[in-house]
Amino acid sequence: MHQALRSRTVFRPAGGVPASPGPRPHPQHVRPLIDADALRVLHRAARVLLADLPDLTDRLVAALQDQEPAYRAAVTSDPAAIWQEVHRSLRHSVSSLIDPRGSRDAARRCSWKIGATRAEQGLPLDALLHAFRLGGSLVWQGLIEETCRTAPEDVRLLVHIAADVWNFVDEHCTLVADAYRQVERQLAWRRENRLRVLAGALLDGASRIADLPETAQALDLPEEGRYVVVAVTAGCPSDGAGARAAHGRGRRVYWHTGVEVDYGIVLLGENEREIEAEAGGVGGGASVGGGVGGSRDVGSPCPTPAVPPASGSARTGVSTAVSGLAAVGDARRLADIALDMCPRTGGAIRLTEHLPAALVVSTPDLGAALVERVLGPLSGLEPADEAVLLDTLATWLSCDGSAQRAGERLYCHRNTVLNRLRRYEQLTGRSLSRPADLVEISLALTARGLHTR
Repeated sequence: MHQALRSRTVFRPAGGVPASPGPRPHPQHVRPLIDADALRVLHRAARVLLADLPDLTDRLVAALQDQEPAYRAAVTSDPAAIWQEVHRSLRHSVSSLIDPRGSRDAARRCSWKIGATRAEQGLPLDALLHAFRLGGSLVWQGLIEETCRTAPEDVRLLVHIAADVWNFVDEHCTLVADAYRQVERQLAWRRENRLRVLAGALLDGASRIADLPETAQALDLPEEGRYVVVAVTAGCPSDGAGARAAHGRGRRVYWHTGVEVDYGIVLLGENEREIEAEAGGVGGGASVGGGVGGSRDVGSPCPTPAVPPASGSARTGVSTAVSGLAAVGDARRLADIALDMCPRTGGAIRLTEHLPAALVVSTPDLGAALVERVLGPLSGLEPADEAVLLDTLATWLSCDGSAQRAGERLYCHRNTVLNRLRRYEQLTGRSLSRPADLVEISLALTARGLHTR
């Protein structure tokens, strides 16, 4: 405690007369007698404590067991390690009372190591700081007791170094807290990084079977369960956050943040079949192909009103359900397909509602070949004429083959609809009454709508 060496002498002009201008004489570094006496008393008592350090250690360990529950558990699990740690800390502390300059660095290193070690072991910081203050109180009490035993008249002198003793305790509490928090930040970063690695491998389908229990524990999700993956991308953070909050509401979900796409691994309830349309009209709020310009949802009942996205420019794709964490990689690929089907202006797609479209999206080359095969003969028409035929064909399909309802949507007579459909059959050689041709036509229209969107 080098603070105890400060001189408390105050220089004043003799006789109360103001000092004359000019250079002041250099102050004389004279240790006041009271400081010297206080240090003598301190050193004498500290040497006795140092000689009887094992007993002091026993007393502090007993106090920790009695007053600090966190240390009580630590002492029970590894009493030898706790005793050695306490003994080492007390030795450095008491030595610093005798030789502050020679012992200061070693004492600081000891306290820093204790703070770092206890952070790694998960001992609460409050318990650790309490232990250091208990140690400081015990040392101070030992100094007083020893002085009372050998020279009671000198006890009053300890008052002059009390501030230095407690400043030492505060300094080392600060050191311990700094070391603890630094290691705590490092451990949090490691945990977060490990969590990202495990989740990333799960979403990539690269998780080893042996890693699944660890992954389930880290993500706080059951290894066996029914999951969907939600893929979200947005032009601004607030839109993405809104979509994430909507799809995670009331469910257990882990969000993995990516460079362009965020993925949510969502646990479905026992009686929950799918994630319902919550944000952006999942399953019905975004049209995918079908009519000219992608304005209608091919194959859905007529009419199907569009639901404006609830999350601004966010685009969301929701996979079909899969069983178990081991299948999350498959669900992520399906969520990517659903995301690719979302309009660029924003919206959400639940893949279950758009499986035919998903087929052509997942195999774009085959989709393009199907468009050429089924719709290619119309390319020789005037663009406006081609658009009318395609729009009529898509509207008729979306109205379940009803010319009457298709005419109402297109603002024309049902016979006009039938004439346009016959013209398509004549140009392509296909029959709208043949189921196999209808399947190909529907898929081709979907593929064309996705390609031109």
